[in-house]
Amino acid sequence: MPLTYAIAEQTLDNGLRVVVSSDRAVPIVAVNLWYDVGSRHEPPGLTGFAHLFEHLMFQGSRNVASGQHFSLLETAGASLNASTFFDRTNYFESLPSGGLDLALWLEADRMGYLLDAVNQENLDNQRDVVKEEKRQSYDNRPYGDSYERLVRLTFPEGHPYAHMTIGSMADLDAASLEDVHAFFRKYYGPNNAVLSIVGDVSPDDAFDAAKRYFGQLPAIPTPPPAPDGTIGPLTEVHREDVVDDVPSDLVTMMFRLPVDGTPELDAAGLALDVLAAGQSGRLNRRLVRDEQIAQSVSGGALPLVGGVSFGTLTGIASDGVDLQKVEDALLEEIEKLAENGVTEDELATVQAQAERDWLEQLASCAGRADEISHYALLFGDANRINTRIDQIQAVTVDQVQAAAQKWIRAAGRAQVTYRRQETAAGQETAAESGADA
Repeated sequence: MPLTYAIAEQTLDNGLRVVVSSDRAVPIVAVNLWYDVGSRHEPPGLTGFAHLFEHLMFQGSRNVASGQHFSLLETAGASLNASTFFDRTNYFESLPSGGLDLALWLEADRMGYLLDAVNQENLDNQRDVVKEEKRQSYDNRPYGDSYERLVRLTFPEGHPYAHMTIGSMADLDAASLEDVHAFFRKYYGPNNAVLSIVGDVSPDDAFDAAKRYFGQLPAIPTPPPAPDGTIGPLTEVHREDVVDDVPSDLVTMMFRLPVDGTPELDAAGLALDVLAAGQSGRLNRRLVRDEQIAQSVSGGALPLVGGVSFGTLTGIASDGVDLQKVEDALLEEIEKLAENGVTEDELATVQAQAERDWLEQLASCAGRADEISHYALLFGDANRINTRIDQIQAVTVDQVQAAAQKWIRAAGRAQVTYRRQETAAGQETAAESGADA
């Protein structure tokens, strides 16, 4: 069932790709700007730079004082934010359609003239902000460093996905103002970005506005390609066992998966959904409802375009339950799926869930703008938003089993366990008693 969201595209003379999807249902417009730079583009010694600019981009530019980007848009009724990921960085706002010119002017000013405001004081300030974010979200939060640990176990040192977007604090400390300016000039130009405008505006008016605000910005030299991250499935078990002040014992696993945009990745993602998505997932039925050894289970695929993706499965042990039981049950269900496959009913269920999630994402102007930017930037085809459901529905049970057999195996995983101090102490005592006997 192909969708029929209208897509109109133009590329400005400076290389900026502009995609417009007109929707007159409500007087709202979403502006979404994706830059083709994320943590996988960062060379050794410069990790965390893409995320650093997520902060710096809100600290003023040539014609916008520090703090004014948020205040001007919020005064106009906007919601706005930004995010950094392995493959990209995006900046977005959604506001009443009368504010479109304001949003585009602000985005263009920081694309073209951000460095006028990036001085040593500003850099030092935002570097401290990033450090505080790391302390709060990674270092001092239960399980907060789980992804950091998992990607280090999943990918070899130097692999483009072997470090998180937050980066190394040592790299940020060592970064000079010249390093930061050079990184911006390398990646943040119109010919390395996609601008999506979705909502209550005609394509002609949206293109005219994009040209008016972005058209005079010069193109940058073609950025260097990101390093090739192509790598096969894990063939060994890499694990870390952590004793920490956590609320419950937890086990989390990561698997390498096929690259995004392929039927094989869709099949692997649906395999993980059969295991972990919703109340009907195999892991929830067995571990949570039937055996009651886990408080919760979760998991899914994380699509990436740099030669490989990854997926996760996580189980949180019920109080008083040995975490090993949870780990063993997870591994048993992983192997059952690989060996026996999935049923037609199971596949239909997770396909229907994926369809529902996709329709919900596209229902809002903001969600649609984000996916348009995603597919236009990373795949060169914004119209994939209209065919995505068909791609999911085309996956067969045989493809799901084949993907699981190759990529999602007990013998090929990265794993991190977190145990409370009292749990770990109890296990040591039991082990010592067994040895004495």
